[in-house]
Amino acid sequence: MINLSNKVALITGASRGIGRAIALKLAQQGAKIVINYQGNAAAAQEVVEAIKANGGEAIAVQADVRDDKAAQALIKATLDAFGRIDILVNNAGITRDTLLAIMKTEDWDLVLDTNLKGTFHVTRAAIRPMMKQRNGRIINITSPAGISGNPGQTNYSAAKAGVIGFTRAVAREIGSRGITVNAVSPGYILTDLTASLPKEIVDRIIEMSALKRHGSAADVAHAVAFLASDEAGWITGQVLSVDGGLVL
Repeated sequence: MINLSNKVALITGASRGIGRAIALKLAQQGAKIVINYQGNAAAAQEVVEAIKANGGEAIAVQADVRDDKAAQALIKATLDAFGRIDILVNNAGITRDTLLAIMKTEDWDLVLDTNLKGTFHVTRAAIRPMMKQRNGRIINITSPAGISGNPGQTNYSAAKAGVIGFTRAVAREIGSRGITVNAVSPGYILTDLTASLPKEIVDRIIEMSALKRHGSAADVAHAVAFLASDEAGWITGQVLSVDGGLVL
């Protein structure tokens, strides 16, 4: 069984969906949890209370990861509360889907700023205490869109492809300090983010996958928990697809 006792984990965008499932899973494995959220304080506090109800420790910290100063304050709040940061999961992300020919510049910027620049901001702030500790786990949430590209998602595909390149580059930069950096690429997962997809698109995605079904947020959380563990200490710079065989 994975043991994360005495570890401190920060998950961005953790008030719902995949981020929430990751927070609950890492808490179940013994980690102290920092729930980052942008706007939904009530949902974030609900995750905190769920963790505490099961005997865990957790706090919620508001921060817009697009803002560098907010990202730095998020790491400071983590250190102030728990004294260290061992695990960072960069999960915060949004979509603004449309065809490239009619995509607004602000929708391109918003998706890149949240999904890619946000990952940069929080990671840059987190690696400083991790390097002092000479230990850490960074797990970035990417997407099949960043591997094979999705029509109607040029902004999201570009951002998630950037996350993969960022993951590999940072893994090379800080590996000598005992820090691993990996990515998890979820396929079609039932969340608030995917709930608005038209049925025909969902059916097509499921048909393209080897397992012919959708996944759950818990499936992603299991993979993140492994990469956050001591058992994954010799794995870095990798992209783990948790997609039912969608991208093969």
